[in-house]
Amino acid sequence: MSAGDYGMLLTTMPNADAARSLARSLVEEQLAACVQLAGIESFYSWEGKINNEPETLLLIKTRSALFDAAIARIKTLHPYSVPEIVATPFAAGSKDYFAWIAQNTGT
Repeated sequence: MSAGDYGMLLTTMPNADAARSLARSLVEEQLAACVQLAGIESFYSWEGKINNEPETLLLIKTRSALFDAAIARIKTLHPYSVPEIVATPFAAGSKDYFAWIAQNTGT
């Protein structure tokens, strides 16, 4: 078990209800062991206009081997035409936590 075998996906949703629904799906489908939600404010350029909107950030903890499957599922469930979906493997962390992620994610 290496830290790089585990990681986090980040995405944003337009509101907390949509974020909760996506989080629940990812955990129920064992694509994530844990999803944390945080209210944020985003500034971004879209179609030639600067926008400022409240969003909900999802911190999705999973195994790196599930990144592609989780990204595909997020795209399917996401309301944005171009959602932010980025992933990063962990560089270090608790082996007990990584074992817990492994136990709560599918193969």
